[in-house]
Amino acid sequence: MRKRTLFRLATATVATGAAALAYASLVERNMFTLRRFDVPVLPTGTEPLRVLHLSDLHMTPNQVRKQQWVASLAAVDPDLVVVTGDNMAHPGAVPGVLRALQPLLDYPGAFVFGSNDYTGPVWKNPFSYFLPEREYTEGVELPAEELRDVLTGAGWVDLNNRRTTVKAGGRAIDIAGVDDPHVERDDYASVAGPISPAADLSIALTHSPEPALLDEMAADGFGLLLAGHTHGGQVCVPGVGALVTNCGLPRSMAKGLHRWPGSDSWLHVSAGLGTHPTAPVRFACPPEASLLTLIPR
Repeated sequence: MRKRTLFRLATATVATGAAALAYASLVERNMFTLRRFDVPVLPTGTEPLRVLHLSDLHMTPNQVRKQQWVASLAAVDPDLVVVTGDNMAHPGAVPGVLRALQPLLDYPGAFVFGSNDYTGPVWKNPFSYFLPEREYTEGVELPAEELRDVLTGAGWVDLNNRRTTVKAGGRAIDIAGVDDPHVERDDYASVAGPISPAADLSIALTHSPEPALLDEMAADGFGLLLAGHTHGGQVCVPGVGALVTNCGLPRSMAKGLHRWPGSDSWLHVSAGLGTHPTAPVRFACPPEASLLTLIPR
């Protein structure tokens, strides 16, 4: 009787695990979701401004469903589109990224890159994400410059260690960004400084939301900080949330909108739209884009 009970428990455990894996790999990773947040960063009495935040597409050539869904976001009619990196996961990904972003290129836009815009992902032990000092391994070279040329050729602003003023929704935006801190390509010192008093609002971009960098951005007065990279944990525990963030950010801030501690700045971390190609699963963390409606304080 005891052996029979143990066998049934083992069988049920295996069946539950298989069902969860099937759901995570076949269902949830394709449940693209648009999240909406109101962010009080505008001066009193001003009209709202809509920012569409995309991140971590990790596109491969044949992901047609993802491409079509991202392209459909033009229907929300954003004032500004912001992309915070890791657009590609394959050397032939640029046409797919372009099919996804093409309708959005008619709007003002800005972007920074992530490590997976420069080199492709490689297989790794999923448990290595729990090791804070693990070695970063580069994969195949990706066509970052081709993608950069496509986006800037459409009029979007390259903010990889750059700063400028963007006009969107009738407002002047002091906007800055850095290349990916996760692989030490960032140079915030080259763009640092107090926000422009002539700007209507200020936004700072990074792929990986490293706390030391966010502290500097907030100290300079940037009202809205945008990042990706975490995938929201990608595999989460219901009622617990993300197990890892793959950066220095606390697990409680792995995705969504948060007031950055010790400042007046708001941080939005996108859980992203893709997955690591060698681990194409999401659980309790659907792929997402976010529409941020900036409103008066």
